[in-house]
Amino acid sequence: MAENGFRPYTLLGIRSRWDDRENQAVADSYGQEWSYSDRKILEYTCHSAFFVSIVIVQWADVIICKTRKLSVFTQGMNNWVLNTGILFETALAAFMCYTPGLDKALRVYPLRFWWWLPALPFSLTIWLYDEGRRYLLRKYPGGWVEKETYY
Repeated sequence: MAENGFRPYTLLGIRSRWDDRENQAVADSYGQEWSYSDRKILEYTCHSAFFVSIVIVQWADVIICKTRKLSVFTQGMNNWVLNTGILFETALAAFMCYTPGLDKALRVYPLRFWWWLPALPFSLTIWLYDEGRRYLLRKYPGGWVEKETYY
């Protein structure tokens, strides 16, 4: 939203004006006026970006669920069903975002390449956290970390 002129501080309390079909002049942070249809396209594009960020974070989730104690470096990524699933999930998200007509059916809109990237640090953080947890499980078997986090 900020890239399109709506600074975060201007979004608080804007919902009633944003969803008003009669209001064709909601101003952004720079004074540019947005019509109802343009606002909804921007909103649905943000929904698409949120959907893609969930897909990207799921990469880390599925990788950390592979093993309970072994590192991914030890275990490897040799499960081709899992690898295909990750690729399929990503391809499906791209298909949903970029296929003409789905903007009307599912309200998903095309994203710029850069809008796929903000979720990567979160995905990496989840993965690094779990690698650290598994390291502590191996280093201190039966310890506090195992008692609190081992499933």
